[in-house]
Amino acid sequence: MKRLHVHVSVDDLAGSIRFYSALFGSAPTIAKPDYAKWMLDDPRVNFAISSRGGEAGVDHLGIEVETAEELKEVYQRLQQAEGPVLQEGATTCCYAKSEKAWTSDPQGLLWESFLTTGESTIYGDDVALAGFRASAVKGESSACCGAKPAPVIEAACCSGAQND
Repeated sequence: MKRLHVHVSVDDLAGSIRFYSALFGSAPTIAKPDYAKWMLDDPRVNFAISSRGGEAGVDHLGIEVETAEELKEVYQRLQQAEGPVLQEGATTCCYAKSEKAWTSDPQGLLWESFLTTGESTIYGDDVALAGFRASAVKGESSACCGAKPAPVIEAACCSGAQND
C-alpha cells in the first residue's frame, strides 16, 4: 500500500515539532537534531520536517511504497508522465536507506518515489539531486542525457534509456 510523503523545510525545528505533534495528536516516529518524521495512518502519510538550511516551506512531495513491485509500478508511471526523471537507485537520505527516483511537475515541484530498505545513523547526502533540483526549479530541460553524477532520464528525449 502506498503512502503520500510530504517534506517541509522549517526554520524552527523544536517549535515545528510541537506544532505538528499537537496537530497530528502524536509525537514524531523519528526525531533527530535536524529532522523529524511522523508515519501517520489517518491520513496515511509520511510527513517529515527538517532544518537543514533549505527555504522554509514545502520542500517536496512523494510516494512511498512498501514493495519492490509497487516501486516498479510507480517508476513506470514516472515515465508515462513525460517529465525529467533522476533515478538515484540505492541511496541514504533522511536517516534511511532507500531505493528512489525523482521527478518534477510542470511547475518545478519535486516528487520523490521511494522504497525504504533500512535505517541509517546519518542524514545522507543528495549530491545528484542538488543539480536536478536546480534544473527543475529553473524549468530547464537541456540537461537531458548529459553527463551527470547519477543517471538522468528525460522521457521526451531519452526514450528507451533506463536504469533497472
